[in-house]
Amino acid sequence: MSAGAGPTRERGRMFDQQARLERVLARHRDAVVVERVPGRPALIRRDEILVAGQDAGAAESIVRRWHESRHDERGVTRLRLRAAAKVDVCELAAGLGAGARVADGRRRRLSVAPNHLVHGQPMWWSGPADLPRPAAPLPAPEAAAARRKVTVAILDTGLSPHPWYTDAEWYREQRAEVEEVLDADLDYELDAQAGHGTFIAGVVLRHAPSARLLAHRVIGGDGVGDELEVIRALERLAEQGGADVVNISLGCHTYDDRPSPVLARAIAALGRRTVVVACAGNTATGRPFWPAAMKPVVGVAALDGDVRAAFSNHGWWVDACAQGVDVASTFVRFDGTHPPVHGIDPDLFDGYATWSGTSFAAPVVAGRIAGLVAAAGVDAVTAADRVLDPAAHPVLPDLGVVVGPGERLGREAVAVHAESPADAIG
Repeated sequence: MSAGAGPTRERGRMFDQQARLERVLARHRDAVVVERVPGRPALIRRDEILVAGQDAGAAESIVRRWHESRHDERGVTRLRLRAAAKVDVCELAAGLGAGARVADGRRRRLSVAPNHLVHGQPMWWSGPADLPRPAAPLPAPEAAAARRKVTVAILDTGLSPHPWYTDAEWYREQRAEVEEVLDADLDYELDAQAGHGTFIAGVVLRHAPSARLLAHRVIGGDGVGDELEVIRALERLAEQGGADVVNISLGCHTYDDRPSPVLARAIAALGRRTVVVACAGNTATGRPFWPAAMKPVVGVAALDGDVRAAFSNHGWWVDACAQGVDVASTFVRFDGTHPPVHGIDPDLFDGYATWSGTSFAAPVVAGRIAGLVAAAGVDAVTAADRVLDPAAHPVLPDLGVVVGPGERLGREAVAVHAESPADAIG
């Protein structure tokens, strides 16, 4: 094998869609591809449905002929069906959602969905559009005096220690189980999406240095998780008192191209004072990507300079766009097995990397909103309205409002500060 064969081969495999699918199915034996419309696939957990808590009893009663087990959690119930029954869970969810006769004889719609696998893009993978590359150290952002405390929750692969924040009080409060798993399969290579959450944390901090971060691990180092994990994290977040901004740099296509009503309920339960930001996905399609396409969520596409990044999704459902190509940020420390190429070790990471994807455009927007909360002393919704104001910023068709460099933050902060009701009442 030549010196460059390892990384080159891996990069080629990353863009082989069928190879991606085969790897995911091999690692997740209970995953299955569903395709109600040719060319519009989705991935779900086999023989599972998720039910909003208040509908669990009614749904269980209806599926009792095929029922194998029930697992109740805060706000959501997972019903597992017997494999031998060969139930089409997509058709079942659609039927229950359209209306089912419940115990009192009335018909009502139940909040039910298959348990979709969540990931970023392309198609069956998580987050970025390419592999991370080692980068030179970046200066830690300096936090100015904040007029208001701001909390940003990051639902992702977790968070690894980094000099930018290991001394921060919020980092010491993180649960041990949120630390990133770098090499789950013990092959001495960095897992495909390991470092994803740590990278996103750095992007947020570059735009909101004073932010308090809350990390929730919902996908593994291979970049794959499911809706249930996301819902669990949202419920835990609610128990922790919520957050001003939530960044979700992952998602999925659904079997019917509609939002999961169970996930939608969990997001709505955060309340109207929380701003949820999600990546638009990396398949260069207009097909809705969830949760980014949900109405209460800020869906973010990626720019490459002044134009749409070639990999970025787009469409009527996208709200904003930001730079998503060759983004530089914090990363994990890891030394893989590939030899140096022309004196450069392609998988020797010393805490910094560059990476591309809508996954990394989303935290630019989340960070800008959080930064404005801190600088102007306003709530997150007011800050989001200012950052995403189409009258004050350029707008691109099917990409939404252009969220530019953080240098504009000072001017925006002054503008919001001048209009803040808090100033009027002293």
